[in-house]
Amino acid sequence: MSDALVIAELSEDGKLKKTTLSAITFAKLALPALGGSFSILVLGANAATAAAELTGYGAAKVLTASDPSFAKYTAEQFTATVAAVGKGFGLLVATASSFGKDLLPRVAARLDAAYAGDCAGVSAEGGKLVYKRPMFAGNAYGYCTLSTPIQVATARQSELDPAVPSGGSSPIEAVAKTAAPASAARVEFVSLEAVKSARPELGEAKIIVSGGRALKEKFNEVLEPLADTLGAALGASRAAVDAGYAPGDYQVGQTGKIVAPQLYFAIGISGAIQHIAGMKGSKVIVAINKDPEAPIFQLADYGLVADLFTAVPALISELKKRA
Repeated sequence: MSDALVIAELSEDGKLKKTTLSAITFAKLALPALGGSFSILVLGANAATAAAELTGYGAAKVLTASDPSFAKYTAEQFTATVAAVGKGFGLLVATASSFGKDLLPRVAARLDAAYAGDCAGVSAEGGKLVYKRPMFAGNAYGYCTLSTPIQVATARQSELDPAVPSGGSSPIEAVAKTAAPASAARVEFVSLEAVKSARPELGEAKIIVSGGRALKEKFNEVLEPLADTLGAALGASRAAVDAGYAPGDYQVGQTGKIVAPQLYFAIGISGAIQHIAGMKGSKVIVAINKDPEAPIFQLADYGLVADLFTAVPALISELKKRA
């Protein structure tokens, strides 16, 4: 019998990121094979504040490691502590965000553990964990098992429903920071340059309005009023980003961000396989495109063949009437 450990992800201001809830779901799916329970590890300058949000999800314990060096994420500072705590567990899991993809392989190497990255799911078969991983831009899935005593994985947020509170209150327990190797002193967090927006973060938004190259220089002029009306995040296809109509952090797709909102608008997006790989997990997809043969319509729940420059303002007008 062994347990699972979820490594929580915090934002730059120390708040819990909702992506962590998908990692909790993944850990719960793995428990039938592990036979134990799951705990959550939170690292931060004041980890107890974020940990308080996680006490209702059924964890055996919520472990906190508070230290000034954890105020800003660097893998060199985090790895030693995560590995020291994780050596007592059978499975370590985090969300397959830039945080999880950077940290967990390093932890696996330190623990001499096998690693399965970007998993779409996990199941118990014959007493073993079987990891489901997307391949070929999500058009196929591969399945693998790991043979080391400790296993490490990252979970793709778009493929897993976020965990919901299950009642109760998990105890919070402090753990000591493990000293990082001397080489860690050579790495310093300098700054983070990110686009600041009052809109929801793309990876956590419930509604996303995405635009393609067809919008051209009117990308923001057309889409921002719709996003503001819906309280949505803005996204873009790679073609729109490459053309300079939208910033890089808007990009949704295989080489951008993987999202799975409740509602996804694909406006002026043809539906290239690379873009679909990043948003096909959306619960409801609405497509607006003047080309009736656009591949996006094969995926969309609702499709409108129309000139987007006419259709989007009309949609905004109707939404405001109903608000």
